[in-house]
Amino acid sequence: MYLKYFPILDWSKNYSTQILADDLIAAVIVTIMLIPQSLAYALLAGLPAEVGLYASILPLILYTIFGTSKSLAVGPVAVISLMTAAAASNFANQGTPEYTGITILLALISGVILILMGFLKLGFIANFLSHPVISGFITASGIIIAASQLKHIFGVSGGGSNLYEILQNLLFDIDEINFITLILGVAATSFLLWARKSLKPLAKGFGAGTTLSDLISRTGPVAAVALTIFTVWIFKLNLFGVEIVGQIPKGLPKIAVPRIQYNDFIQLLVPALLISIVGYVETISVAQTLAAKKRQRINPDQELIALGASNLGSAVSGGFPVTGGFARSVVNFDAGARTPAAGAFTAIGIAMATAFLTPLLFFLPKATLAATIIIAVLSLVDFGAIKRTWRYSKTDFSAMISTIIMTLSVGVEIGIITGVGLSIFLHLYRTSKPHIAIVGQVPGTEHFRNIKRHLVITNEIIFSLRVDESLYFPNARYLEDFIYDAVTNQPLVQDVILVCSAVNYIDASALESLEAINKRLNDSKVFLHLSEVKGPVMDQLNKSHFVQDLSGEIFLTQYEAFKKINMRTTK
Repeated sequence: MYLKYFPILDWSKNYSTQILADDLIAAVIVTIMLIPQSLAYALLAGLPAEVGLYASILPLILYTIFGTSKSLAVGPVAVISLMTAAAASNFANQGTPEYTGITILLALISGVILILMGFLKLGFIANFLSHPVISGFITASGIIIAASQLKHIFGVSGGGSNLYEILQNLLFDIDEINFITLILGVAATSFLLWARKSLKPLAKGFGAGTTLSDLISRTGPVAAVALTIFTVWIFKLNLFGVEIVGQIPKGLPKIAVPRIQYNDFIQLLVPALLISIVGYVETISVAQTLAAKKRQRINPDQELIALGASNLGSAVSGGFPVTGGFARSVVNFDAGARTPAAGAFTAIGIAMATAFLTPLLFFLPKATLAATIIIAVLSLVDFGAIKRTWRYSKTDFSAMISTIIMTLSVGVEIGIITGVGLSIFLHLYRTSKPHIAIVGQVPGTEHFRNIKRHLVITNEIIFSLRVDESLYFPNARYLEDFIYDAVTNQPLVQDVILVCSAVNYIDASALESLEAINKRLNDSKVFLHLSEVKGPVMDQLNKSHFVQDLSGEIFLTQYEAFKKINMRTTK
């Protein structure tokens, strides 16, 4: 029974030497990419650089044990790092032990939430984040992330929790720009941009194979780190105000279970929940996309448990919230990872770098890490999605643009809450006034279509309508009013047929409305009939007295209903 929670016991049965070789190659490529990226995302989260490395070791190992995706790579990502910084900044100042402690607790609480959601099979909660809301949130977050890193490019203090504060503080500190830092930052950004677009084609032009070209193309950030470290060291640029990473503790993180007080748990519960849900949405989206390419299967509820375990692993090793990253997972997939073991091998590589290479990062300028972040988040900003959503659905556009505006102007937490809240409200509003079609028979067929769209046969004594929505409390009264108005305006009507082909559910409020409609029509000597009622809906109706009290009949098809009633009324 418990074996289903350990997917490693399944895929490891067929592990071979060839699979090992493929996983090792993928791990080398991903490790090269992750080292500078992990350092950069720790900076984005307002934490010491080494914390990014800590958050990239144990989570990868735990995902290997519990994860169902063959290619997903977990660790620090841009959006979750930004959300972590936004949440932790409400309780402590960056650079303090208290701040680091808050980020660890966020990872711990997120891990607990995700694991509980997994055991309770609550993955559907992520569906409340509609795609337009997520798209708008990620676009706005990408803008904020890029803007927040400009202070490191310019060499000023800057700061702020939203775009307005960030830009205001940058303008306020404009006189303090360190031009050496600016040159380094612009050079690093330009180099990384060039490397992303041109390094792979250039390598292929020199005769490198696909695998080697991919590996070379991923070395851009590593090359930028090495070149700028050498430049700062050789010219002693740190003496001229260039901010550097400085001393990074050497060695692996210490494993310790963080202590949490009840008050801390209550205060951090909401931000941790938001981080958990957004992180899960990103994780499952990436995992399912990559799995579909190889016709593999992802278990969403098990992914909750795997991601939760990864966050617990990050917490006990001094890290911050992690999730499945798109960029690193795609790299892992393209590099040929065959099993989750590639993640464990990547963790070993990062652990070795943490244990032995951190002294080499002393002169690493923060401007280089900022450039790494800016280039990484460029792909998050998708203005085209705004235009496409506007053209397709104005209601979805309103949710998207509201999320963007609130995220940029107030902050990430308020932005995502606004988007979710507005999406739910718009759904309730939209379904509160469902499309109702008055239908008639298409000549020579058994089909019934909207009288406004087709030439159909009708009977002035029979009023047939199809409601294209499930019936529940927001739209129950709307259906009542629609039928009452129609019958009032058509005094010859003797039978009303409610076509239920699009009705998947009838809640208690809607049932009461149907009972009221039946009684009121019966008082007016008008019969109420139902047609094309789905099995599960019929099962629910049979649990009530509505079927016994119904003045008319329940028909299998609308054609049967119309034919029988039409024959009766023409006698």
